[in-house]
This record gives sequence, C-alpha cells and structure tokens, in this order.
Amino acid sequence: MNYSISDLEQLSGIHSHTIRIWEQRYNALTPSRSEGNTRLYDDKQLKKLLNIASLNKSGLKISKICSLSEQDVDQLLNEHFSYPSDDEHLEYYISQLISHGLAFDELSFNRLLDDGIAQFGLSDCYRKIIYPLLVRLGLMWRKDDICPAHEHFLSNIIRQKIFTHINNLPLAKSSSGTWLLFLPEDEDHDIGLLFANYMLKMHHHQVIFLGSKVPLDSIEKVFSTLNVDHVLLFMVKSRSETTSQKYIDQLSSLCSSAKIHLAGNGQVIGKLKNIGHINWFKTLDEFEKLLQYP
Repeated sequence: MNYSISDLEQLSGIHSHTIRIWEQRYNALTPSRSEGNTRLYDDKQLKKLLNIASLNKSGLKISKICSLSEQDVDQLLNEHFSYPSDDEHLEYYISQLISHGLAFDELSFNRLLDDGIAQFGLSDCYRKIIYPLLVRLGLMWRKDDICPAHEHFLSNIIRQKIFTHINNLPLAKSSSGTWLLFLPEDEDHDIGLLFANYMLKMHHHQVIFLGSKVPLDSIEKVFSTLNVDHVLLFMVKSRSETTSQKYIDQLSSLCSSAKIHLAGNGQVIGKLKNIGHINWFKTLDEFEKLLQYP
C-alpha cells in the first residue's frame, strides 16, 4: 500500500515538515515518486518511520537512530521498551500498535495491547493509547486513511478486549438510571459505544446495549416496553445537514421521556439546530465526569 506524506503525518504523529527534514539530513526515508512528482511511501517506509518516532520519543537523537541498521533498531526497541510503564512510553505503544496492525501481526498486536491494559487498566489504556490510536488511523472520524482490511483487523481485536472486560463485570443490582446505547442505522463503528457500555457498567448503571445499525422503529419498540432514563448514541459518519437534522428531530420525538446524550463527529453535530435538550459529549472527560457526578 502506498502512503502520501500527509498519511505518514497522520499515522506517526510527526509533522510533514519534520519528515522532510529527516529525509534530507539523515536519509531517514527513501520515498518513490509519482508521475506528478509526489512523494509516495510503502509499508516498509511507514514501519521505519514509526520505529524512528518511538525511539526519538525515548530520548535518542534522530541522527543516531537513522545511522542504525534495521536489526539495531529492533534491538533498541526491545531494550528500551521491554517493560514500558509510564506516560513517556505512550508514543511507543501507539506507534508500534499501528505498525503491528498494518502488518496484520496479530500476536504482536495482542501482546502489546494486553501489556498496555495491564499497565494502565482498560479505562486509562483506552484514553491514553486506544483512543489516540483510532484517531490517528482515522477510524474515529471515518477518514478512510487505511484500507478496510486493516480497519476490520484492528477494530475486531480492540472490540474483543473491551467485550472481555465487560463480561467480567457483575450485572448491576441497583441502578441510578437505565441507559439505552445504540448507533444509527447507517453507523457500524461501535468501539466508542462499547467503551461507554463498559464505563457505565463500571459505575453500576443498567445498560441496554443494542449495538450498531439500529433503525428508529427498534428504538420506539424499546421505549414502548421499558422505562429508559438516558439515551446515548454516536454520530460519526459524514452526512448532509438535512439528513442529520431529520434524524435528530425524529429521535428527539421518540425519546422525549429520556435524556439524550450525543457524541461523535463535531463537524456533523456542530451543525445541528435546536439541540439544547441534548447533552453533547465533546471529550471523554465530560462523559466520565457525568458518571462520577450524575
């Protein structure tokens, strides 16, 4: 797969200008050129940049890193990050998870993600590693920066981890409110919704989790059957203003007896009108604060 320099900036967290300087001064990367003379990078070049970024964040000078052989780089990565345990190593986790994911290296991806969860716990691992990883890959905002095969590979492993932790939680015996969680009928990226499910259950709330691609008539059925106190949905996919507004208006009418909470793509949600009755979560901190101080 070929990547532009802007793709590399997105995936590595290194500015395009810096990448160009590293190329010119240290021969860090050797891109090919398109017919229009645009820089193109393959998977090997991307992996090399991710490794360079990891070591550079650990304090090694870029000139030193770029002088090393591939074997030396691998050895240094193992030495420096055999037991990563503090925030200084977060870039290592993110960069190397991207590298393992794009290489379809399930064993390495699982091991490193498990280590991150063990070090930080699922909540902090999601905040510090998984969420930034998904943002870089464009999976949170559907930028299509990676191919569908990579997306499914990465997403399914992360989903499995969150499901495992949800299953290990006891069912709520008492609740300060019942939450209905779902994605609209045209949405299928549910990692954020799954994490919200985990956090709600951690705080002993009763959750009705419907998952992705839920039609509005199913929401109507739930409300005709149960008392629902809170509704939480994510709107991530780009839509026209008219389509988004129509959906929110219909949902508001169906869920008038509950408090609606909305998260997702700010470029979509920010254009909605008459949503003063809806609680728009812009950050994870805002969501966690609500759970701590309902």
